[in-house]
Amino acid sequence: MKEIVIKYKEQECKLATNEDKKLMKSAYSIANSAYSPYSKFNVGVALLLANNKVVLGKNQENASFPCGICAERVALGTAATNYPNVIIKKIVITAFSNDFKMKNPVGPCGLCRQVLLEHEATQNHNIEILLFNKKK
Repeated sequence: MKEIVIKYKEQECKLATNEDKKLMKSAYSIANSAYSPYSKFNVGVALLLANNKVVLGKNQENASFPCGICAERVALGTAATNYPNVIIKKIVITAFSNDFKMKNPVGPCGLCRQVLLEHEATQNHNIEILLFNKKK
């Protein structure tokens, strides 16, 4: 049996590093163009790779549920395809809706958590996860 330990800390956005702020801006920007006509729930992701490349992902819904794909898996698949064997250091995730307000950041769904865990195991390196939401 494998034990999964999740350690987290909450911090003010103003305390984020410049690198993290840049990733947050990229994630929020790509979330604005997410295809979410059914849920009206936009998700954006920015991955930071060990080669300092940034890979973006946004959710893509489909009327034939569950044919859509989450932003996290879009970005992870893109990174694996375009930068095979490059370590994923960090993933920054944001979500928002124009239909309702969210008080807290949203974490990855169960499918995406599993994919993240397998990427960590494959690359033998933890992936730092940053969650944030921005007042829209």
